[in-house]
Amino acid sequence: MTDSAIILSIAVGYLVLSLVVGLSAGGRASRTATGYVAGDRALGTLLMYFITGATIFSAFAFLGGPGKSYSGGAAAFAILAYGTLGFIPFYFLGPRAARVGRAYGFVTQAEMVSTRFDTRAIAGVMAVTSALAFVPYLALQMKGAGYVLFEMTGGDLPRWAGSAIVYSVVLAYVLKSGVMGVGWTNTLQGILMMALAWGFGLYLPGKIYGSVGEMFRQIEEVRPELLRAPGPSGGEPASWLGYTTSVVATALGFSFWPHLFMKAFTAKSVVTLRRTVVLYPTFQLFLVPLLILGFAGVLFESHPAAADQILPHILMRIDASPVLIGLFCAGALAASMSSGDAILHACASILVRDGYGRALSRELDPGRQRFAIRATVVVVLVASYVFAQVSTEDLVGLLFNYAYVPVVQFAPGVVAALYWSRATGRGVLAGLVMGTALSLIFQVWPELKPLDLHTALYGLFLNATIVVALSRRSAGGEAERFLSIAAGSDGSGASGA
Repeated sequence: MTDSAIILSIAVGYLVLSLVVGLSAGGRASRTATGYVAGDRALGTLLMYFITGATIFSAFAFLGGPGKSYSGGAAAFAILAYGTLGFIPFYFLGPRAARVGRAYGFVTQAEMVSTRFDTRAIAGVMAVTSALAFVPYLALQMKGAGYVLFEMTGGDLPRWAGSAIVYSVVLAYVLKSGVMGVGWTNTLQGILMMALAWGFGLYLPGKIYGSVGEMFRQIEEVRPELLRAPGPSGGEPASWLGYTTSVVATALGFSFWPHLFMKAFTAKSVVTLRRTVVLYPTFQLFLVPLLILGFAGVLFESHPAAADQILPHILMRIDASPVLIGLFCAGALAASMSSGDAILHACASILVRDGYGRALSRELDPGRQRFAIRATVVVVLVASYVFAQVSTEDLVGLLFNYAYVPVVQFAPGVVAALYWSRATGRGVLAGLVMGTALSLIFQVWPELKPLDLHTALYGLFLNATIVVALSRRSAGGEAERFLSIAAGSDGSGASGA
């Protein structure tokens, strides 16, 4: 068997294994909409840990992170900063959301916020805003999968075809098994990624330079600017203001990603939820060797067409075992799939339950709702695939500059829903619409920004200002009951939910 055949067989074997695990997981949940979307609220610590960690540990981390350290040097450390800080708010928000989720039957973030303010339009706007964030996020996962298969086949398999093959597998188990398929495949994918990240992070620099220390010594001599934060940007030193506000914006938005926030409604208990948040930062440890791998390409003898392809590019050009290369390719595909499946499932669930069901007051029985979500899964997949083919942005740019811009705007409304009795539905709705609109304007026409702040922060400031300006003194009985349940002080025992 040739080396390329060995590499391809390992990747195919991994895809088959993922498909089997994902399809078989569907029998672990009921056939209700809650079973499909929230796993009957029965996910334990193991599944919660991997479904949150592996969801973030994506093609962005496995390919985009190394690509960023390869092209931007120290600028890549922003990934570690926002990833470590970003889940802290969920330690406080998650348990409150879990309590009201059990009391009211919520399975999505928008259901919770729109019910708290008795404003159905909020659910519709949040559904559309979620889709604006999810499509580029899913597109970057598809681009990553396409890069891997393109390199491992020596360019014989086009990127568009590689993306299509991998996401046909994802589509199959998400349609069949819902969140349980996502959870169990993420567990498989997370374990594989953990092992491979450290294995290759130590192996590759030693193979090329002799050691990690020698690699950085040589980079310091030839490209010292890559070792100084915030690193270069487009050939020029990056702005400290832009760099730090990018970390702030992404850290603020992290806990409000709908597919992550929805996990508050799937956890078995508040204890499980908080344990997951405490354990989550350990996933960041596995980003360190991936960033080191990107630095390994700086002085490599040849360079890829795109920075995001640096790792498969190097592996296909060094004297390494085809088994090792095949395992890396499987790990990179795992990184893409472990985020792509969760994003796809969440986006379709939100569009159907929030955009169609709640915002438009359309009631669907459980069977029809499951069918509608599955149909929407296909639509979202196709839209994201098209976006992936036409976008010229790199993987990190798709996440930082596109996906995070709308998702940060959820923060004022979610915090107000869970903590502030004076907040009003019209304030939250107006703030979300105006904040998102301003952010998108500055995203399309960045020259209009008065300062080099991350685009999302302009919208966030306007959003929060409007929520405060349109608040009132008393929220009424139902709002007080909602907040009492959220705090676990309603006397129903929800504090331990």
